[in-house]
Amino acid sequence: MSMMSIRAATPRDREAIRLVEEHAFGQQAEAGLVDALVSGGDAVVELVAEEDGQVVGHILFSRLFVHNGGKNFPAVALAPLAVEPSFHGTGIGGALVREAHIRLKDAGEVLAVVLGDPAYYGRFGYSHARAENFESEYQGDALQALAWGEAPETGKLLYASAFGTALAA
Repeated sequence: MSMMSIRAATPRDREAIRLVEEHAFGQQAEAGLVDALVSGGDAVVELVAEEDGQVVGHILFSRLFVHNGGKNFPAVALAPLAVEPSFHGTGIGGALVREAHIRLKDAGEVLAVVLGDPAYYGRFGYSHARAENFESEYQGDALQALAWGEAPETGKLLYASAFGTALAA
């Protein structure tokens, strides 16, 4: 029986992470986003899931700010979450989200934002209702938020600069 383990990503994981992202999304945009966020110093929590010593899953939370009332409130953005296609449905993605949430709360983070499938991310407490009053170029049903403490409910979401460059590529 194999054991899946979750740990913090290290520089040695970069190539394996790139492959997981490319396989999961079928393109290079997300892998490029990860590289840009990490090299830009915007990664807050980055984890990998390993199965028999092979990286089969990856999650990254990057720094995001909510600009509200002339102040920037620190928050995090979940993007991307990727699992090797042959491991889809095995619970690896959920395990990565749950472990990352524990580490974020332990680090004092109180607000996370994600752009993704509401049915999937809703299982972890994300909701569009919590994000609907944020000003964002990504505003819509897929924009969801999860708060673990006192956090703004309105304001403009300011993503790391890597989002603009990677997604425009």
